[in-house]
Amino acid sequence: MNIRLVSKIIGIVLCAGSASMVPSLLLSLYNRDGICGAFIGSMLIGLIIGLPLARRRVDGRERMQARDGFATVAGCWFFLSVLCALPYCFSGALPNFFDALFESSSGLTTTGASVIADVEALPNSLLFWRCFTQFMGGMGVLVLMLALLPKLGAGTVFLMRAESPGPIKDKLLPKLGQSAKILYVIYLILIAAETVCLRIAGMPWFDSICHSMASISTGGFAIKNTSIAYYDSMAIDWIMIVFMFLAAVNFSLLFLVAKRDFKTVLKNEELRLYAGAVALSSVVIFLVLIFQNGLPANFQVFTDVVFQVVTLVTSTGFATADYNLWPTAAQCILLALMVMGGCAGSTAGGVKPSRVLMLHRMVKRSVYKVLHPRQVHIISFNGKRVDEDTLLSVSVFFYAYCALLAVGTLVVSFDNMGFATAFSSAVTCLGNIGPGLDAVGPTSNFSALSSLSKAVLSVLMLTGRLEIFPILVLLNPHGWMHK
Repeated sequence: MNIRLVSKIIGIVLCAGSASMVPSLLLSLYNRDGICGAFIGSMLIGLIIGLPLARRRVDGRERMQARDGFATVAGCWFFLSVLCALPYCFSGALPNFFDALFESSSGLTTTGASVIADVEALPNSLLFWRCFTQFMGGMGVLVLMLALLPKLGAGTVFLMRAESPGPIKDKLLPKLGQSAKILYVIYLILIAAETVCLRIAGMPWFDSICHSMASISTGGFAIKNTSIAYYDSMAIDWIMIVFMFLAAVNFSLLFLVAKRDFKTVLKNEELRLYAGAVALSSVVIFLVLIFQNGLPANFQVFTDVVFQVVTLVTSTGFATADYNLWPTAAQCILLALMVMGGCAGSTAGGVKPSRVLMLHRMVKRSVYKVLHPRQVHIISFNGKRVDEDTLLSVSVFFYAYCALLAVGTLVVSFDNMGFATAFSSAVTCLGNIGPGLDAVGPTSNFSALSSLSKAVLSVLMLTGRLEIFPILVLLNPHGWMHK
């Protein structure tokens, strides 16, 4: 492994993380909330550690290899999570380091799970910092670096591949830096558009900015204790439904929409599964609530259902209703949507519909092979043949996902809070969703869990956001060998 190159990029990211605290610091100074020292101290620590690493000399002729890219991404996210936890500790909002690490990891990975019971008691600068960490993590920390510093070195394509979600990695344009810039332009346009729409709907400017960053990043950090239900506005609900849905669509497809290539977009199989799952789940849950819970068949109930379906399948995690009170069938559908998640190449978490499609077709092919052993069965996706290496990576990913899910469930179960809490905690953290079921549902938080559970769930959040393999490469001793 090229230790010098890996450490140099980690240093650059730590310096960028320190610089990202400037808006929160200025807001703290403006409001005179007394915690500007927390941001200054955190920035100094990040610069003291990051600057010497960023100034290290690297041989320009030495190319970055795949394992270097994976280790770099994992290392950057881990150290940045620690740095982003410092303002919570230094301000006194979360003096326990494991609580602060859980909150910062949840923000950067756009999970949205929280250990803060009363978010309205936090100063605006810290509320902005929570949402800004989700803004940084939504599109990807290294993707931002590639957009601003496209000449980090040869082979940096491995950085984007390691950080971008999904089984198939595509560039929008031949040059990696240009692709990264286009992704961030789309990202910023969506945030700006939602901010304006929410303000027109009656939400204050500060709230609009924070919730736009949290929803387009599919993070879900709300600045009110009752989340979006606080505003009691159907217009706000539907604005957020639309933008959360768009944020979980592959950004490459949004780029094609801008180019008016609607035919390719409508033929995309992953988008069709994602949109179909949202529509079908909304109708089924709506009918379940009417016939089993006896709720009125009005537009308000339908809005609450669609909001919860979209916010969970996109792994955002906002809330307008307590789905813990819904029938078991509705909760099972929501849990299945959590596992599937949004499209690859978006800011959403989960297994991804593309992997679900490939796994389904692999099972179908296995059945056909038993019935017709001499026939050749080719698996295609979006009209293109999927190579066996990609199919193998999908199978390995799914196995690793299930194994990590089992480990997370086991660790949280030691807190003796019930199977639904333990299992949904692992699902929601590994899938970067936010709320779970039972004791970690939409009206609760993760503060009751032990420090061990919070530490393990923090690792699961990072592992899920980076889609498992970068963390495994970082923890593998063979990955650190020079040859």
